[in-house]
Amino acid sequence: MAIAQTLLDELWDFSDPAASQVRLGAAADDETDAEARAELETQVARALGLQERYDDADAVLDRVPPLSVAVSVRIALERGRLRNSGGDPAAAVPLFRAAAEAATSAGLVFLLVDALHMLAIADRAHAAEWTAHALRVLDADGDARTQRWRVGLHNNAGWALFDAEDYAAAVAEFELAKDAATRWGTPQQVAWADEALAEARALL
Repeated sequence: MAIAQTLLDELWDFSDPAASQVRLGAAADDETDAEARAELETQVARALGLQERYDDADAVLDRVPPLSVAVSVRIALERGRLRNSGGDPAAAVPLFRAAAEAATSAGLVFLLVDALHMLAIADRAHAAEWTAHALRVLDADGDARTQRWRVGLHNNAGWALFDAEDYAAAVAEFELAKDAATRWGTPQQVAWADEALAEARALL
């Protein structure tokens, strides 16, 4: 990837996508490297999508030049997220598959796990398989920031089990999410994991 995930972490506040859009747009305007600027613009589109401004987000992606595999993967990921959030997961799945395949070929592990985690969300019938695939990828990677994906993967699996009223299995997944959050995550993720555990344990 042309840009570091640590830079995106600094620019993103997922609880405030409008402010994130402003920061990401300013960073893109200031960026002199064309590939890095293109990646930042895909994140502007993501911020617009989180504001449910789907047409505006698609318009931004239409203007992003696919200058590298990383940019192309990000474009596919964000187009998929737009369709999934807009209520059309069937349209999102091929985009996430394409992103996963391209990321695999290019060795873009962080983006590969992102694509697999989105497949687990959009392709619910095969969620367990996509999650297992993502965890196998993480088993072979030593980057601490990439390992943070374990938090979301186990959390999402836990809520799927919770919704299926399999509370014991949900607790097990939330415990794994808590362990991952404690080791690699943020204080907010630890707090969310504690809340999920409390809710699931209360129903056991």
